[in-house]
Amino acid sequence: MRLLLAEDDPMIGKSVQIGLKKEAYAVDWVRDGIAAELALGNDVYDLLLLDLGLPRKSGLEVLAGLRAKKNTLPVLILTARDAVADRVKGLDGGADDYLVKPFDLDELTARIRALLRRRDGRAEPVIEHGALRVNPVSHEVSLDGQPIALSAREFALLSALLERPGVPLSRKQLEDRIYGWGEEIESNAVEVYIHALRRKLGPDWVRNVRGVGYLLPNQP
Repeated sequence: MRLLLAEDDPMIGKSVQIGLKKEAYAVDWVRDGIAAELALGNDVYDLLLLDLGLPRKSGLEVLAGLRAKKNTLPVLILTARDAVADRVKGLDGGADDYLVKPFDLDELTARIRALLRRRDGRAEPVIEHGALRVNPVSHEVSLDGQPIALSAREFALLSALLERPGVPLSRKQLEDRIYGWGEEIESNAVEVYIHALRRKLGPDWVRNVRGVGYLLPNQP
């Protein structure tokens, strides 16, 4: 999962970015509204974490521009403005949720997971695909009831493939999902993680579509 964090406070931005990376999210961090709009133009994000008090262009203006383009990207507002009127303005402006600073990282990650479940049309927190069970909260993975230990990158790659079983994702698409800005990407990194998933889950779980990419089959 790749998230965009729009936050001008360096301490909050850095701590959120570090904390979410530990939860296997790729996080790009911008510090003003113009930069946020430019980043959103890449159309690679699963969710936007948006501060309202951004310089150059406010969070509400960024949100209004996003929704004016009919972009349904989930938006979680992070702000120190705790007045009811501010919360109402943000939610009525198209935000999906609202979290007042200071906040606990555990609550932030729980709200992110809830918004992503809603986007995917799921109610249950655990993802089941055939005999495979994936828990986004604990990062526990099991196959036929047997636990499977995955690294953070392997877990992020499996989560990306699980979003749309049967639909191939190219190497570039997978790189975009598991790496943020400035992270060094080895030329064969995706292939290495794919090989690890096949070794741990079995060769039939991740299939190569020649010239296109990789997918999880609908009926593994």
